[in-house]
Order: sequence, then structure tokens, then C-alpha cells
Amino acid sequence: MSTAEQATTNKVPVDIRGLRIALSGSDNDIVDEITVEIAAGEVLALVGESGSGKTTVGMALLGYCRPGGRVTGGAVVVDGTPLSELRDADLRGIRGTVVSYIPQDPGTALNPALRIRTQLFETLENHKGLDAKARDARIREALEEVALPNDDEFLKRYPHQLSGGQQQRVAIAMAFAGRPKVIVCDEPTTGLDVTTQARVLETIRDLCRTHQVAALYVSHDLAVVADLADHVAVMYAGRVVEAGTRDQLFTSARHPYTARLLRAVPDIQGKRAVIGIRGRAPLPGHRPEGCFFADRCHLAVEQCHTTFPGAEEVGPQHQVRCFRWRETAGSLPAGEAGAPDVAMSGEQVLTVSSLNARYGTRAILFDINVGIGRGECLALVGESGSGKTTLARSISGLHRDWTGEVKLDDAVLETSARRRSSDARRRIQYVFQNPYASLNPRRTIGQTLARQLQMFFPGSRKEMSARVSACLERVALSDAAINRFPDQLSGGERQRVAIARALAAEPELLVCDEITSALDVSVQAAIVDLLRELRTEMGLSILFITHNLALIRTIADRVAVMTEGRIVELGPTQRLFEAPEAPYTRQLLENTPSIEAALARVDADA
Repeated sequence: MSTAEQATTNKVPVDIRGLRIALSGSDNDIVDEITVEIAAGEVLALVGESGSGKTTVGMALLGYCRPGGRVTGGAVVVDGTPLSELRDADLRGIRGTVVSYIPQDPGTALNPALRIRTQLFETLENHKGLDAKARDARIREALEEVALPNDDEFLKRYPHQLSGGQQQRVAIAMAFAGRPKVIVCDEPTTGLDVTTQARVLETIRDLCRTHQVAALYVSHDLAVVADLADHVAVMYAGRVVEAGTRDQLFTSARHPYTARLLRAVPDIQGKRAVIGIRGRAPLPGHRPEGCFFADRCHLAVEQCHTTFPGAEEVGPQHQVRCFRWRETAGSLPAGEAGAPDVAMSGEQVLTVSSLNARYGTRAILFDINVGIGRGECLALVGESGSGKTTLARSISGLHRDWTGEVKLDDAVLETSARRRSSDARRRIQYVFQNPYASLNPRRTIGQTLARQLQMFFPGSRKEMSARVSACLERVALSDAAINRFPDQLSGGERQRVAIARALAAEPELLVCDEITSALDVSVQAAIVDLLRELRTEMGLSILFITHNLALIRTIADRVAVMTEGRIVELGPTQRLFEAPEAPYTRQLLENTPSIEAALARVDADA
């Protein structure tokens, strides 16, 4: 009996057996030996760093391979049907009806030219048993299930007339409207603030249980996974290296990679330090003979470099691929939690007084008063739309429509960066959220950094070369990056280049706008480590904008909490976490996902 025939006898909605996907024209695998099952009503989380193959496996459940990939082995069975036996027309027929997909970015997944009603209606076209009246009723029911209005006025809106959270819930409604048996969630909460994220996760969880949908949840956010998943599979370089129940993975991780990922997750309680993982995962075609994680592993021995470990049962439903899984527990250093101990002079490097900002006729910021000390890190937190980025852009001179006063030391700054002096522009540098968009794709990394240096510190070509190397060394990148283009670097490396470009100006204030929101937890931890080191070495002041409250405990001295364009609480980081005064701050803390809190809730329910 073939693998596919054996799999069809299994009644679980998702049954993947020995899946192998390779690069077209070669035998180099993207993923291999992938074996997972998902029961009805359960959520399996697929976690790991970018490039580990998570999305490739998720797309396989839709019968899809990205260009350049092909299935070369194993079976993917959805609701008893091997996808390899279906023709293209049949595959299109089951998408949205048997298996659905929730994308990472609803802003690009929703058609900007179509009304919400039209887009929802189109998802039900393959349901031949539903007439127009039944489809309309199902659309309204789906919107109600995701806590959105289902009246005609809302259905007439276009995507741009919705908030990010509303767009994501429309995408969820589209996925569940067809009442599928299986759903693939591809990082659906990555860019959302904690309050919106909490609502979206609760919606997904409730709908899966209500309609007995088997869900594959692709994510690199382990705190979210701890709150949502029933089972977890950890992927590294195209292989599942550890799999088990949620409690097993988060309380008794056996693979060193899983343990390191957990140590890279920010702790909102401040009891443990955030520790990154050095290096990066090997790409297809460049993977070593032995364990793929050996070069980054603190427990690796000679055998790890020569032999790839097989799967080993370490408990009920708990498998691991590691020769030294018994030594993993307790093998990581404790580290020091909290923000770095940076000597601060007490001087104010930046003072914002009575700042009000608007976009056209719409007021955005109201009477903002805040200061940043020399050498201090001030975190600015709040939901999407609270005004965080508008404040940062006003301070930097990138948003001009504001009144009030911004002083750099004792000098009052012009509203527009173009009207400020070259020295004022140099002293405040901005690191944007998306390094993909902020770096010129047609310039090498060396050219990008040299242009910044030449702007503020002109010199000869020889001097520029030495300075570029020094800039890269400061952010822990080698000279090998000088001749590369942005698309040849990982997301974390691109963000380091963006930081290096800002530091090349030798600023006094670094504005970091959500610079870790789309990064893996391991890369996020490495970026935070870098900023901590830079503060210690350079006495740099930082305005750190984020919606991740757990993260700021590791880096910030003070926190300003914003909502609806106003600062509602401002104070030392420790006090804000231990004794928040504003109801809104308490709400943010309650909605912030935490591994410890998720496990505690499960224990309480049990």
C-alpha cells in the first residue's frame, strides 16, 4: 500500500507523511521528512526562524508550491484526499471550501478596488449548494462571528476604510465563511498591536472549536503560540527538530534550538534575560552533513557534525532530533534581566512641549509633553493609531504639520527636517520599521553607508572604505556585506544595516520605529542586545517605539503610554509594570501575550 493510500485511511483532517519539497532542477531540498497530523478542532503551531520552511509546509496544504519548488516525496492528505491525485481544477475547487488561508498582511490580500461585500461573496462562489440569499446570510454570519458589523453600510466599505485589525478580521471571515475543514494561518497577527492581536487570536481559537476546524498556525511569536496552540512543531532548516504538546514544548523543551528560541522570547515579568542565537540557519544547498544546528549549538560534539540525528521519542507525543537532548535542560546561562546600566547625566537631550499634530483637518496628537535624557531609552507604546509614529516623525522633522516646541539641547527645531541645520539632522537619526523599504535595492550596502558618511563627514575613498568597515563592525556584520545588495541579506541583517546607516551619522538620539515587529524572536533578541551595547558604548539616547510591552522591559528606562493621541501614563519601566496607574495601561498589560501567563491559565482551567 502506498503512503498516500495509507494516509487516506486516517480520519484526521490533516495528515502529512514524509513530505519532501526540493528546488526545481536540483536535488537540494527545501523541506524534508515532514510528518504531522492535526485533529478536528485542534491548532498545530509551526514555529521557527525565517527560512526554516514553515510557510512552504503551510502552502503544501493548499496544494501549492512557490515557483522554484516541487514536491518530490511523501503525501499531503486533506480531509481524506491526497492532494497529489487532484488536477489543477480540482485543487482550485477545494481552496476556500475544504481548506482556507489567512494571510500575514490583509492589506495586500484584500483587493483595494472591491467592496467588502464583493470580496466575501466571491469566496463563496465555489459553494454550489448556496444560492444568492444563502450566501448573503452566510456573509453576515461570518462578519458577526469575527465581531464586525454586518450591516449594509459596513459591507459597502473598501479595505482602505478599515483599520488594520478590521482588515485582518475580514480576512478571517473570508477564510471561515466557506466552513472549511482545514485552515492555514500564516503569521496573521505579526503587525498588530497587543489589543487587536488578542481579539484576533480569540476569534481564531473560538471559530476553530465551534466549527471543528483543524488549523495550522505558522508563527515565530512563541508567546502567541503558547496562548493559542494545542500542539507545536519546531522547524529548523527544513526539518521538524522537535514536536509535542504545547505544555511539553514550553516546559520541557529537549532540543537546544527550541530552548534557545524560548530564551529569546521577552519576559514581561522581567525574571529572565533575553538571549539571542548567534549565526543563521543554512540555506538549501548549503546544509552540512550532520545536524544542521550544530554550528550554532552550545552542546554540539563531534558526532553532531558528521551524522544527522533521527527522531527519538522522549515522552508521549513528544519527539526530538538531537543526540544530546538529555543535557539540554539547564544548559543555558541565566543572563541579567532588565535594561542596561547606563550612566545618565540628567541632562535633557530632547524636550517636547505642547506638541499638537494633524493630518489635514484631522487632529492626531494633543498637547504632548515629554523629554528624553542623555543616554536614556524612552519606550513609546500604544495601540495602532494611537499617534506613536506621528510623534516620532514630528520630532524627526518628517511630519511638518504640527505646532508646539521641540528642543534639541537648548536649540528649538524647525517643524521640517529640510529647514533644520545639517548638524540638527545629523544628531537625530531615524530607523524605520521595514528595512526592505528603507534601503535602496539598487545600491550595495557599502554604497548606502558611504553615502551617509559622505553627507556628514566628507573624506577620501580610502577613508570612506575604512569608515564603512567600522560601521559594519559596530553592528556585528562582516566586510563580506559591503558588496552585497539588500535582497542578498536576511531580515535581521538588513535591519542591522539600517541601524549602521543611522549610527554612521554619529547621532545623539536614535528613533527606532517598530524595528523588531516583523523579526524572528532570535533576531529580535540580537537587535535588542545590539542596542543595549550601543547605549553602553556610545551613551546614545533612544526613542523606542513598539507595541510589544514585554520587549521594552529589557531595554527601556522609562515608558510613555499613548492612546488616541495623548500620553496617558509616563514613568519608570519597573513601576509601570508593577503598579500601572492608567486603566489603558492595565488593559495593554492584560492583553500582552506571555508564555508564563498562558501556561498558568491552562493550569487554572485544568
